[in-house]
Amino acid sequence: MDATANPAVQVQDMPSSSRVHAEPEEIWTGLRRSVSRIRKGSMSEKASSHGGGIELHDRTSSNQNERVSEADEEVAISIDPEDDFPEGGLRAWLVVASAWLLLFPSFGFMVSIGTLQDYWIQHQLSNFSARDVGWIPSVFVYLSLGLGIWVGPLFDRYGPRWIALIGSTGYLIMVFLLPECKNFWQMILCCGVLGGVTGAMLTTTSLAVVAHWFKARRGLTQGIAMMGSSCGGLTIPLILKTTLPKYGYAWSLRILGFIFLVCFIIGNILIKARIPPTPATKKKAIISLSIFGDLRFSLFTISVFGFEVVLFGALGILPTYATLSTDFPAETGFYLIAILNGVSCIGRILPGYVADKIGRFNTLFIMILFTWFFMLVLWLPLGNKSLPALYCFAALFGFGTGSWMALVPACIGQLCRAEEFGRYYGSMYFIASLATLVCIPISGELVETVGPQPMVAFFCVVLGLSLVSFLFSRWACLGRRWVVKEKV
Repeated sequence: MDATANPAVQVQDMPSSSRVHAEPEEIWTGLRRSVSRIRKGSMSEKASSHGGGIELHDRTSSNQNERVSEADEEVAISIDPEDDFPEGGLRAWLVVASAWLLLFPSFGFMVSIGTLQDYWIQHQLSNFSARDVGWIPSVFVYLSLGLGIWVGPLFDRYGPRWIALIGSTGYLIMVFLLPECKNFWQMILCCGVLGGVTGAMLTTTSLAVVAHWFKARRGLTQGIAMMGSSCGGLTIPLILKTTLPKYGYAWSLRILGFIFLVCFIIGNILIKARIPPTPATKKKAIISLSIFGDLRFSLFTISVFGFEVVLFGALGILPTYATLSTDFPAETGFYLIAILNGVSCIGRILPGYVADKIGRFNTLFIMILFTWFFMLVLWLPLGNKSLPALYCFAALFGFGTGSWMALVPACIGQLCRAEEFGRYYGSMYFIASLATLVCIPISGELVETVGPQPMVAFFCVVLGLSLVSFLFSRWACLGRRWVVKEKV
């Protein structure tokens, strides 16, 4: 049979080297055209057979069946996972639930670490300055976010199952070992290094797996998943406030460990990837900084760097800020973190839902302005003078920053294909997490040396610069055009 008469043969005879080195979009386009030719060829063969009265022998029928089966295989191959998201269903929502359960102990402990930092300053590490103690949560948060550059590509290659299991096991070991740590170096190794490495496995994997199942509703669903961190950030300080005076430091952390154990068991059972790794993905380097050649992504990374300075600087220093620079009650720090993280639950859902309607970049821009405004009018002038104003600011700040944490992954998803989400997310936070390494010690030093208001002014300036960078990232997304009424 002539090869030109059988499109299926043409697809199979394509040189393997051209398929390997072709761009993914070109591969999918070529396969779709091949399938179209297969269907047309099959229809013309049927028409000629019936119209000309040709008798089909068993051998001819067998060959035709083989061609049909080959065509079916080509149709199956030509379905691009990027264009076929479930956007719902039981399996997809169970994955969102698994991400919620894994983010509750990992990101939740991360955003409430300020309560433990304040406790360490008053007890185990009372002979250390706030700047020195701040290195423990700084290393913890830095590694949890920065090692995404390693975890993300591993997720794209191998899926979430073993990464989540190893991360869960190591994280539990960290929680149960932390009560036995008495010295500064023991705490920084246990909480900072071990907690950071295993936390990166959990946070990166949880957010990346949701991107496999949703695209049009990604802002909402990743917001729901990130609610796990908010609920953790709300629950953990309140648990510690109750258990620390009643059961002591060691058993308070063990109680948290048992709660985390339940979350990890259910989360690991439910987690599942949808998009299998492609050969091209497996051949890419684990660390690939070439993606920063995309102007949209580079400018957005600079913006997220500033977000992390403001967010984790505030989360880490707020309890110490309320203790050292004011005459507010000693338990103020617990309530501030609980209020901030509690209201951030709403900040993850509502802006995420709106973002799917008007655009993720547009919504994030609105929420940056919202947060910046209340930092300037509430925290800067009144934060150390009025306790009601400070509580009000914590709620509004939680709503604004909660939307940042939900919308940043959704915006990253607009800049890459779903099977590359882990690589892009990890690479961005490898750079952005450098901010978390220094922001908490710097915040502690500013509070102790120059006072609370200069520290808040520093955060306001950083967020203002991040806003400028974000505007240029949106400009690059629109083809380097300044367009206001555009969904992006």
